[in-house]
Amino acid sequence: MILLHIFWNPRERRLRMLWRLLGQLVVLMLLTVALTVFAMIVTGLSSYAVGEALFDTEVFSASASLMLTGTLVTTAAALASVWVAGRLLDRRPFAGFGFHLSCMWWQDLAFGLVLGALLMTAVFLVEWAAGWITLSGFFRTESSGEPFVLAFLTPLLLFICVGIYEETLMRGYLLRNLSEGLHLSWMGRRGAILAAWLISSIIFGVLHAVNPNASWMSTFNLVVAGLFLGLGYVLTGELALPIGLHITWNLFQGNVYGFPVSGVAFNRTTVIAVVQGGPDWVTGGAFGPEAGLIGLLATLLGGALTVVWVRRRRGMLTFDPSLAQPPQREG
Repeated sequence: MILLHIFWNPRERRLRMLWRLLGQLVVLMLLTVALTVFAMIVTGLSSYAVGEALFDTEVFSASASLMLTGTLVTTAAALASVWVAGRLLDRRPFAGFGFHLSCMWWQDLAFGLVLGALLMTAVFLVEWAAGWITLSGFFRTESSGEPFVLAFLTPLLLFICVGIYEETLMRGYLLRNLSEGLHLSWMGRRGAILAAWLISSIIFGVLHAVNPNASWMSTFNLVVAGLFLGLGYVLTGELALPIGLHITWNLFQGNVYGFPVSGVAFNRTTVIAVVQGGPDWVTGGAFGPEAGLIGLLATLLGGALTVVWVRRRRGMLTFDPSLAQPPQREG
């Protein structure tokens, strides 16, 4: 009986938090493998090409079609795994992870999209004014014979997918499950949400620590970025703000202003091509603004503006209590 309680929560009549997280991860891995094999069959990609893309960053960055295919596979696997885990493990509908698509949801998404674009524009303007970047071209693409607008669609679709699947996994599933699992009598609901917010942000930063040109500063800044992205979620219980922010922060960073994105060069198709200079501890150097002081300040400013937006839209500023509440079951 004691052993059973380690795995099973009799009050909620479902697996405990740790086993739900592990279960979702297993489902994600299985679906990723299955969908990757399916994509290889449909597109004719070889296992060698897939392996090169996974383990050689330069090859992966150079092949836009292969990168987009992998991103679409990952997005499908992530969304499907959360849906499956939600039904079988969490006993929660998919919308309960932050997808209640109301009018307010779409307005929050629009605000997130605008805010992400404005923050990265501010980063670009500050570096340009300081003389740390040199403009080397406009509307540049390495896709021979392809119009810029069509070439730009690939990174646009890619970063839309990244914003959706990373926020669904890191905030929608991980943060919510951590909040529920940590909701103990001595911690309380707010303490549980706060701890889950911090833990999920640390995991978010550590996962990027293996990226090219990563450093202790980039990892720290990405932990803060995880807090920034999760702020809208813990205040609203919805993923609209984080998804919008994530999409345009990455897109404008890499394909509008030509910076590296978390250490990876996505700027082969970019509105403005730049040559980076200035002190790395300020600009982020080869990792991109996320590893520099200016990127950190942008996330802090974004967090403040997010607080103002939520306060004005909802008339109050508090953690969404539903994040630490298990789904209600009939009977």
